[in-house]
Amino acid sequence: MDSEKEPALEEECCTSVSVRKSHHSENAKKNLVSRLNRIEGQVRGIKGLIEKDTYCDDVITQISATQAALNSVAKLLLEAHMKECVVDRIQEGDLEVLDEVLITIQKLMKK
Repeated sequence: MDSEKEPALEEECCTSVSVRKSHHSENAKKNLVSRLNRIEGQVRGIKGLIEKDTYCDDVITQISATQAALNSVAKLLLEAHMKECVVDRIQEGDLEVLDEVLITIQKLMKK
């Protein structure tokens, strides 16, 4: 009898969770994906440099460039998030989004 009640509870929990999605334009998505593809190539290149015993300073330079590229993607996403998602949620009266943004910015600044 108890086992009959458990699935119903699980279903309630799953349906009460709101799933948020971004709504980027196709052009913005293409830009982000293109940047990420380049970053993916940079990471594979770094792996190759290590496999070839490339001088450490040269590898570190490539790692730095890759980190800068990832930071650039993060900045673009943060800008879009603030201009669209955050503004929309504030207009809906959801001020919790401000705490969410501050936490996100703190995470970005740690790096």
